[in-house]
Amino acid sequence: MTPTLEIVPSPRPAEAAAERLARAIARVDAHRGGCRLAIPGGSALAVLPYVLKDLPQGTWSRVQLTWVDERCVPATSSDSNRGALLRLGLPPPRELLPLWADDDDDPAAAIERFTRGFVRSFAGGLDVVLLGLGEDGHVASLFPGHPALQATGAAVYVPDSPKSPPRRMSLTLPVLRATPLAVMMAQGVGKHAALRRVIRREAGLPTTALPHLVIATDIDSEGESDE
Repeated sequence: MTPTLEIVPSPRPAEAAAERLARAIARVDAHRGGCRLAIPGGSALAVLPYVLKDLPQGTWSRVQLTWVDERCVPATSSDSNRGALLRLGLPPPRELLPLWADDDDDPAAAIERFTRGFVRSFAGGLDVVLLGLGEDGHVASLFPGHPALQATGAAVYVPDSPKSPPRRMSLTLPVLRATPLAVMMAQGVGKHAALRRVIRREAGLPTTALPHLVIATDIDSEGESDE
């Protein structure tokens, strides 16, 4: 299947991304009575409150939630993606599967724990992911040119992230490639160069082979698509 890419221009990209994400979650939930979702931290997390507003009542309580990446820090740390979600004060979904838990201290053991939960509760896959975009073109903690891009399995330990903090966990590229839909929020002029590379499907970027990528953005990308 040829990968597809859709640009959704909006002066309010968080709300535009939320609309598409909520639509996808509701569609899967109507078919199966639940949805398997992975989310990032950072600025893209601003999408989630809008998602809950857009979802039909009761849908969020059936969502199984995990993260596309995590820093190897406690949830109380300002660097924790899991902690950032908890601090939003949103209603709990049906299930939370952390990439890095507070009682984890060994990355290999954390990957084993996560993989067991991912296979048991998520059937080893996702229905939709929410992504942010790094200025270097990275998503999750999969950085262009980094060996972690070659990892297999469900999750990978990244001991030397180019972006601080260096110790991270990430979903692998095969997991992202197997997910039917990725919704990305790309906001601000600082992301323009990275967005241009994503739209051009530059070799080596983790987004290039995603099966269906929807990008909500306030960046003028007219003329960049090769579609």
